Amino acid sequence: MEPIRAILLPGSVLPADLAYGGLIEALGPGVQAVAKELELYQDDEVPEGWTLDTEVEGVLREADALGWETFHLLGYSGGGAAALAFAAKHRERLKSLALLEPAWAGSWDWSPAYAKHWKRFEELDGLPPEQFMPAFIKLQVRADVVLPPREAGPPPPWMAKRPAGIKAFMQTFKDYDLDRSRLAAFTKPVFFALGGLSHPDDFGEVAARLARVFFPDFHLEVFPGRHHFDPPHRAEPQRLAEALRRHWESAEGKHDGQPISSGSQSR
Repeated sequence: MEPIRAILLPGSVLPADLAYGGLIEALGPGVQAVAKELELYQDDEVPEGWTLDTEVEGVLREADALGWETFHLLGYSGGGAAALAFAAKHRERLKSLALLEPAWAGSWDWSPAYAKHWKRFEELDGLPPEQFMPAFIKLQVRADVVLPPREAGPPPPWMAKRPAGIKAFMQTFKDYDLDRSRLAAFTKPVFFALGGLSHPDDFGEVAARLARVFFPDFHLEVFPGRHHFDPPHRAEPQRLAEALRRHWESAEGKHDGQPISSGSQSR
């Protein structure tokens, strides 16, 4: 039996190998999972003209290099937004989609609370890096979440690229045309992992909107003790791996029809 094939896109902070090492180990030998670094960070500077389409083309090149005609795609945060863009443009290449709190999911049908929350991100523009990153992180978790202090010592070298990379994501979210009609045509299974401690006006809103407007085969799994910067792929890789395997097996017709897990919800 051929292994399940999946490409995993990270968010705008951790490199792909650091983000997904534990999850790939938990997925086991039956899953051929490739943690793909964002095109955004392939060089020292943000690529000229970079948009979500740059990431879409990068996924295509990766899949073609692997010889994968079809595959499963998973994306977290900024990588989740790129995964949605890929699904809109190349749905024929995907067997399923998995979204781990995508940072953005189109510019339509926003609730007043979500629009107000998004304005707060725009107000971060212009802050120096030492102020930008803490404020950026705090906006994505519940107000009562206590975040750990920054680790002592100098930051890792890759961290120097992150403020510019995050701002590039925020810019493309302002003007990227995520084709609503093409996204609505995606009928493959969609899995969404949501942290119970993430900001309620952010990722919970995105999950509800995607379930309401799109995706006839939509499954939501809530991880009560997790948030966007303590996500299940790092904090609970075994539980997430079990849910993903069942999601992928179901998409490939290998599943016995049982629920994804006791904590899952489906539309």
